[in-house]
Amino acid sequence: MNNIPKHIVLFPDGNRRWAKKKGAISFDGHKQGYKNIIEFTLWCKNRGVKIITAFGFSTENWNRSEEEINYLMKLLESGLLESFEKFKKEGIKVKIIGQKEKLPDSLQRVVNIIEKETESNNNLCLNLAISYGGKWDILSAVKKIIKEKIDLSKIDEKLFESHLSTAGLPQPDLVIRAGGEMRLSNFLLWQAAYSELYFSKKLWPDFTENDLDLALQEFDKRNRRFGK
Repeated sequence: MNNIPKHIVLFPDGNRRWAKKKGAISFDGHKQGYKNIIEFTLWCKNRGVKIITAFGFSTENWNRSEEEINYLMKLLESGLLESFEKFKKEGIKVKIIGQKEKLPDSLQRVVNIIEKETESNNNLCLNLAISYGGKWDILSAVKKIIKEKIDLSKIDEKLFESHLSTAGLPQPDLVIRAGGEMRLSNFLLWQAAYSELYFSKKLWPDFTENDLDLALQEFDKRNRRFGK
């Protein structure tokens, strides 16, 4: 392949459906799904991808049952701690984007530790979107700009992007969504304006390294014109 995407957006969708198909509880699907995100990150690093932004928990997911929300928060906390040594060994920088203030205190503490301890790693940047929504991101940027009282004549796309949660990162090249659904689900709406979209029917826990290669091969064939 001549063209490897620098920045990949990942929708790890289908965890609950996978568990149901296996006759297991939905929590088992979430656990397997998290493990696969870590594996996916390593596969991408080995292929030269530099940034992954993975959908973890959306602003809308707060509407799920209290039991499921509590489980997911604990899974994220334990998962980050268990992956910590691997992040250091593989040179992976971890960043959480989203409404950090809404997360449980214990998870916030773990997030702060992981971000601080991995901030100098430069082999790959893993952005985990937790309590994140594309509309929230855009509204949050608008509020920051208003608060800073920036002159209207100075507001352009570049300045606006510097106020998004992904400030400083290149726009995503490729969006991969597993699980068979074909929509953006309020994720990186501004940032993905010109991203190439790839949809896999595989439920996320069944998504393999070979499936990643199929997505990369498809990306390699695309002719990105950006409206030119």
